Amino acid sequence: MKERPRRNRRTAAIRDLVRENHIAVRDLILPVFLIDGQQKKVPIPAMPDFYRYTPDLLLELCDELMRLGIRAIAPFPAIEDRLKDRTGSEALREDGLYLRTIRLLKENYPELLIFSDVALDPYSSDGHDGLVSPAGEILNDETLPLLASMAVAQARAGADYVSPSDMMDGRVGYIRDALDAAGFSATGILSYTAKYASGFYGPFREALDSAPRSGDKKTYQMDPANAIEALRELELDLREGADMVMVKPGLPYLDVLRRLRDAATVPVAVYNVSGEYSMLKAAADRGWLNYETAVREVLLSFKRAGADVILTYHALEFARWEAGNPDH
Repeated sequence: MKERPRRNRRTAAIRDLVRENHIAVRDLILPVFLIDGQQKKVPIPAMPDFYRYTPDLLLELCDELMRLGIRAIAPFPAIEDRLKDRTGSEALREDGLYLRTIRLLKENYPELLIFSDVALDPYSSDGHDGLVSPAGEILNDETLPLLASMAVAQARAGADYVSPSDMMDGRVGYIRDALDAAGFSATGILSYTAKYASGFYGPFREALDSAPRSGDKKTYQMDPANAIEALRELELDLREGADMVMVKPGLPYLDVLRRLRDAATVPVAVYNVSGEYSMLKAAADRGWLNYETAVREVLLSFKRAGADVILTYHALEFARWEAGNPDH
């Protein structure tokens, strides 16, 4: 027998030498959740070992992130209901939680990359990513100026990339024009190019209390049955000026990730979403799998499918494992 693939698996040294894909801490973006106030670190029941942070404690977290080599975060704000309205005006308030926190982070950690979120749902009394008509329709073109104003405000506060997660048609081009007109031509756009109407977002919506007050998001987020449609979204986003593109969620859409990587001429990201995180936590808590082994396998699956960048709630744990300090 001349062909013996097992020869390349015989020892750990050989396996390390011929390994095709590698995960590095520098590949990861950590999503973080914000709440207003001081000295608060609030557990999220549906996301074990994950928290909402007030800005002062988020600074402490970022100190550890930088020491461990995590150089990018994606902050998401939990906004009080009393501050929400139909147009999401809180998103533009200079002394509001989100813009104030971005400025604080940049003042203290100028080298930390901030990927800010551009969508109405955290700030909207309707809980949707776009304006809602009296008849319940999600209004596409009327939403674009609001998204552009959000993006400019976030760039002004110090965001390195603005990340439209709303899935309104034409929003990347509209935001690019607004950023350039405001003097932020160096601010990048990470577009949620293929964001699916998924059942894996539940813990995230609990963390932000951002679920739709009525209806669902199926008229603007993508149908889970469709993959070719993602290539159309990619073509449009690239034409409109996206600097990075993303697939969300991750695990159920590895085929879509591969398609985008094969077609894209910019870096491709994937979002390892809250439901995927919580499933592993729940299974590990019951002793059904080895948590670290499963997390590493999941992250490698994204790399193998073509991801250049991975947004994952496992980022801090992974960095601690790599640093040999898992119990910090």
